[in-house]
Amino acid sequence: MIEFFIFLAVCFVSYSNGANDNFKGVASLLGSRTADYKTALGWATATTLLGSLSSFFLATALLAKFSGKGIVPNELAGTQEFLLAVAFGAGTTIMIATLTGFPISTTHSLTGAILGTGLSAVGSTVDFAALQTGFLLPLLVSPLLAIGFGSAAYLGATFLRQRTGISKETCVCVGTTFVPLIKPDGSAAMLNRGANVSLSVDDEAICIERYEGRFLGFSLQRVVDAGHFMSAGVVSFARGLNDTPKIVALLLTAQVVNLSYGWLCVAVAMAAVGILNARKVAETMSFRITSMNSGQAFSANLATGALVIVASILGSPVSTTHVSVGSLFGIGLITGKADWRVVSGILLSWVITMPLAAVFAGTTYWLLRS
Repeated sequence: MIEFFIFLAVCFVSYSNGANDNFKGVASLLGSRTADYKTALGWATATTLLGSLSSFFLATALLAKFSGKGIVPNELAGTQEFLLAVAFGAGTTIMIATLTGFPISTTHSLTGAILGTGLSAVGSTVDFAALQTGFLLPLLVSPLLAIGFGSAAYLGATFLRQRTGISKETCVCVGTTFVPLIKPDGSAAMLNRGANVSLSVDDEAICIERYEGRFLGFSLQRVVDAGHFMSAGVVSFARGLNDTPKIVALLLTAQVVNLSYGWLCVAVAMAAVGILNARKVAETMSFRITSMNSGQAFSANLATGALVIVASILGSPVSTTHVSVGSLFGIGLITGKADWRVVSGILLSWVITMPLAAVFAGTTYWLLRS
């Protein structure tokens, strides 16, 4: 019976992960108004699934790290109570963050859950040195690297644009003015004032900067948009590549289902269920960290995708959330449009993630053993 509950708990982690993480790769598409919400989410779902399935061949090095072995004694890491507590603690933490609109790290949640369960089970026997070097160090360094890479990518792209003489233009809406008119019979109509022209001015956040000129015979803006879509797909692919093995590790250690079947279940759950609960995190990632145009968003995605893919292949447990937020924040630092209040709130949620997951998981393990 407990095997069934472990399977459900792992599915819950996959669901929570998809809801919180699916939109992070394509947030720049919505934030720069390159695509609407449904288009961006559909692209994220397809590319996340592709990344998740590819992780079966490219990112198996992450499996061992998230089995708990090396942090807690091997005989504890293989128990069903341990795995159930870790899955429940991590999934609950991620879902709470999703419902409140905070983009947190699945890696942080799983690490905190492993730590909390270990402390509840064996106390000081937990290997804090392995936890620090194998988990905490990559998690702390990755957002700093992302800020640097995102800033450098944008500065490099800006330099290239200026050297090649490419200019930007801002679109505004100009048109004839229509006024309401009540006919003698009492019906309503709209009267065109003819040659009178109106100019509408709105918040800076909704202005759209576009690139003038042509590249190899194509509109430069279309080339940028196509590259932006591809880069967003790369980030979502990288997220699926990096996160899937971390969750599958729970099923593999528990030996609940066949590895291939379990991998497929986790991949489908991560990709598909984000459609249901991604809206709040999407708004935070797309609009609240910094405003951006398509070129800036493209630069952030390139930095994020490169860092996460390299980390996945090397077996380094970085957080796609930390990297993507760091890249966007790096762009905002350069443009001066970063919202420090929002970023501070996100940082606070990251600080809380591990302790909260540890409490949930540790309490769950204590209840199971009791």
